[in-house]
Amino acid sequence: MTTETTKPPRYWLMKSEPDECSIDDALAAAGATVPWTGVRNYQARNFMRDAMQVGDGVLFYHSSCPKPGIVGIARVASGVRADPTQFDPQSPYYDPKAAPGKPRWLLLDVQALRKTRLVGLAELRAHPALADMRVLQRGNRLSITPVAAREWTAILTDCLGISTTKG
Repeated sequence: MTTETTKPPRYWLMKSEPDECSIDDALAAAGATVPWTGVRNYQARNFMRDAMQVGDGVLFYHSSCPKPGIVGIARVASGVRADPTQFDPQSPYYDPKAAPGKPRWLLLDVQALRKTRLVGLAELRAHPALADMRVLQRGNRLSITPVAAREWTAILTDCLGISTTKG
């Protein structure tokens, strides 16, 4: 008998500026896996550290661009580790308070699975099932937010026409 328990998959929306890492960049990466660097918000970091697990679903979202929205489906592909950009003085994500023995910021790998059509904010807001989605809440600027299973299913089936049934 094993004492290990498997948690049900969770779902996340992860924002990336397309000029830093687009869905096309992620799909072109070796093994279609990219390190999710540059997270500099404690709540987003804590989601990675405490709640995200390998296999969790990810809505890949382009932000800070002319047409923001969901542009792909991905999955969490690794556990967390120290984000090396915090130690690099040449990086825009450098943190002089971080030390290799005491990192402040983490990253995990994300594996891009497929590019989708753009599902913008207006379309997301038009679906009553998505009314409570964090990315739609006023003032929400987190780069990583949880997505409820019902929201994940609504986006895949209603917005993107992707079947969520196995078989």
